[in-house]
Amino acid sequence: MKITSTSCICPVLVCLCFVQRCYGTAHHSSIKVTRNQTKHIEGETEVHHRPKRGWVWNQFFVLEEHMGPDPQYVGKLHSNSDKGDGSVKYILTGEGAGTIFIIDDTTGDIHSTKSLDREQKTHYVLHAQAIDRRTNKPLEPESEFIIKVQDINDNAPKFTDGPYIVTVPEMSDMGTSVLQVTATDADDPTYGNSARVVYSILQGQPYFSVDPKTGVIRTALHNMDREAREHYSVVIQAKDMAGQVGGLSGSTTVNITLTDVNDNPPRFPQKHYQLYVPESAQVGSAVGKIKANDADTGSNADMTYSIINGDGIGIFSISTDKETREGILSLKKPLNYEKKKSYTLTIEGANTHLDFRFSHLGPFKDATMLKIIVGDVDEPPLFSMPSYVMEVYENAKIGTVVGTVLAQDPDSANSLVRYFIDHSGGDDRVFNIDANSGTIRTTKVLDREETPWYNITVAASETDNPGLLSHVTVGIRVLDVNDNPPELAREYDIVVCENSKPGQVIHTISATDKDDFANGPRFNFFLDERLSVNPNFTLKDNEDNTASILTRRRRFSRTIQDVYYLPIMISDGGIPSLSSSSTLTVRVCACERDGRVRTCHAEAFLSSAGLSTGALIAILLCVVILLAIVVLFITLRRSKKEPLIISEEDVRENVVTYDDEGGGEEDTEAFDITALRNPSAAEELKYRRDIRPEVKLTPRHQTLSTLESIDVQEFIKQKLAEADLDPSVPPYDSLQTYAYEGQRSEAGSISSLDSATTQSDQDYHYLGDWGPEFKKLAELYGEIESERTT
Repeated sequence: MKITSTSCICPVLVCLCFVQRCYGTAHHSSIKVTRNQTKHIEGETEVHHRPKRGWVWNQFFVLEEHMGPDPQYVGKLHSNSDKGDGSVKYILTGEGAGTIFIIDDTTGDIHSTKSLDREQKTHYVLHAQAIDRRTNKPLEPESEFIIKVQDINDNAPKFTDGPYIVTVPEMSDMGTSVLQVTATDADDPTYGNSARVVYSILQGQPYFSVDPKTGVIRTALHNMDREAREHYSVVIQAKDMAGQVGGLSGSTTVNITLTDVNDNPPRFPQKHYQLYVPESAQVGSAVGKIKANDADTGSNADMTYSIINGDGIGIFSISTDKETREGILSLKKPLNYEKKKSYTLTIEGANTHLDFRFSHLGPFKDATMLKIIVGDVDEPPLFSMPSYVMEVYENAKIGTVVGTVLAQDPDSANSLVRYFIDHSGGDDRVFNIDANSGTIRTTKVLDREETPWYNITVAASETDNPGLLSHVTVGIRVLDVNDNPPELAREYDIVVCENSKPGQVIHTISATDKDDFANGPRFNFFLDERLSVNPNFTLKDNEDNTASILTRRRRFSRTIQDVYYLPIMISDGGIPSLSSSSTLTVRVCACERDGRVRTCHAEAFLSSAGLSTGALIAILLCVVILLAIVVLFITLRRSKKEPLIISEEDVRENVVTYDDEGGGEEDTEAFDITALRNPSAAEELKYRRDIRPEVKLTPRHQTLSTLESIDVQEFIKQKLAEADLDPSVPPYDSLQTYAYEGQRSEAGSISSLDSATTQSDQDYHYLGDWGPEFKKLAELYGEIESERTT
C-alpha cells in the first residue's frame, strides 16, 4: 500500500510531495505483495517464502486553523493489493482517528474534520491497515505514520516579564547596557518566519536605543544628568515575520531611573554669616547651625564640617548632624563679654565619599565666613573655686571656724555679694555662714563616729540683683579624736576540753574601735594586774591586734567546775590611749581526740548512763541469744565422740592437729606440750585427754616440766633444730605445725584476779584512744580519776 498526499501548498511542500511520490512509486514498483506459499510434494520438504511489504509509511501535513466549509484533505492510503474492485478495506486507528481524522475505507482518502492548533499539538501518530473485505484478514502489516500540523503565523510575540523597572547610573557613557528584553512567539521557529522576532523602540528616543536582534537596551546620549531628569519610560516593540508587513507584534514598557553619583560639590548659600551668642551660654551647649547644599542624594551628599581658621578655634567646635547634614556649632569654653566681644570663624563643608571619575568637576568642598557676636548679660557671682573641701575636728566647740568661700561679680559693675547656705536639701543646720564674709562656722558639737562627712551647698547673689544666684558645693570632713575605748569584736564562745594540756591555745580574740585608724587599731591585750595570777588560763598578745587564750594546767573536769571567767584589758594606740575591760567566759567540755567538742553540759554525763526502754529490750534480746548459742555449743560438745587413744593411722602423713582450746594459761591438763615433739618419740606418752594419768615423775617428766617453764618460742625453735638433725624421722617430707601466739602483752593481764584491791595510780587516758566503743568506759574512769585527784 502506498501513501500519497495532495496537500502540497508551498514550494517546499511541492518538493517534499514530489520526492515522496517518486520514492513511493519506485519503491512499490519493485515490491509487490505476495502471500506465503507452501507446497507439499512427495519427497520434498516444506518451503517457506518470506513475505514482502507491499506498502510503506510516510508523514502527512495538514494546515492549522483551517476554516473552510469542507473537511481538509490530508492524504491517501493505497495498497498494491488493491485492484480497484472494492475488495480492500482501509482501517485507520491512533490519535484522533474517527474524531479528527476520518478515512474512506474503500479509496483510502484521509480528511481532517476539525480546525487544529499547532501550538496545542504539533503532530498525531496513527496506524493504517488494509484487510480483505470478505475475509477480514489483513492484506498488509499494520503501518504507523505521522500527521504533522503545518504552522501558520497566528501568534503574536509576547513579553512575559514586562513591564520592567531598571536603573542606570547617571553620567554613564553612551552605549552603556541598561537591560535585555526578550519576547517569545508560540509559532514554529523551524518553519518560515512566523517566530522570527525583531525589536524596535517606540518611545524613549533619543535617550535610549534597542538592538533589533538581541533586544539589548542601551543609553544613546552622553552625560545624562539625574539632577536634570531622573525617570524615563521606554516602550519596546517586538514584531515577528522578521519585521515584514503583515507580521504580528507585541510591546512592553521599561521604566528606567538614573541613579545618583557624586558629581556635585557642596555649596554654602552665602559667603558670610553672623551669629549672636550671649555670654551666659553654657559650655557644651549648641549655639547655632550652618548648612551647605548638595544636589546629590544619599551617601553622595554626606559631608563633614570643620573650623579651618579664625580666632575662635579654641572657643567653639562644630559637629555634623548625619540626618539633616547640618553643622552644629557648640561652645567649648565660657564666654566673657567684658574680655572679648566677638569671634571670627572660617567653616568648611566637604563631601566624605568622593568619585574620582568626576574630580574634574570639583573641588568637592566649600567654605564660608562666620562672625560670632558675644552678648552682654548680667551674670551671677562667680566663686573662686568650682568646689571646696574643709576640715574640722569632732567635739569642737560651737562656733568653731570651718573655712571661708569667696565669690565676685564678673560684670564690670562689680556689685557686692551676699552668701547663704541652701537648706533645700533638708540638712540639720549644723553650720552657718557669714552673709558678708562667707565664713562657715559650726552650730553643733560634731561626732565623727556618727557623721564623718557633711556636704552643704553655699549660694551667692548680688545685692543689686538677688534673683541671680550661683551655687557651690562645700564638703566638710570631720577629723577624728580618740574618744572611744576599744572593745571586743564580738561575743566569744570559748571552750576548753577536759583533756587539755598546759600551754594549749583554746581561742583567739580580736577587738574593734570606733575611732579612726590613727586612734584605733593598735590594740594591746593584757590581764588586769590588780587581780591575782589566774591559775587556769593566761593571755598572750599576738601583736597583730589579736590575742590568744592559753591553758596553764592539765585537765579540767565538768563535774568539779564547768564555767570559768577570765577578766582582760584592751588598750588602743591613740593619744592619749584609752582602755577598757571585758570578761571572757570559758566553758569546760568533753572533746574527741581531734579536739571536736562532744558535750559541754554536766547533766549530759548522768543522762548518758540511762538507757531508753527500746535499748534495754534490745540488750536483753542479745543476752538471751548469746545464752542460747552457748547452751547449744555445750550440747554439741558433749554429744561429740572422740577416740580415747590416738592411733598411728590418725597421724595422716605426719600432720599433727590440736582441736582443744584448753582451760587457759594455768591449765596444763588440757594441753600436753610433749605433743609438739616428734610423734614417734611421743608414742609412748599417749594418754586419754579426759583422764589425768597417774604417772611418776621420771627424769623425762622432769625435763618436760623444765621445758614448760621456758618460753614456748624458744622451745619450738629447739624442736625444729632437733627435727632437722634427727636421723629417725621418716624419709619423706612431713608437716609439723606449732601454734605460737607470741609473748605476753606489755599491758599485762586484764583479768580482775591480778588486780590489786587498793586504789591504783594507773592513768586511764589511753582508753580514749580505743575508739567510740570504749567512750563510756573512758568517761567513767576519767570521772573516777578526777574525784580521786580532788
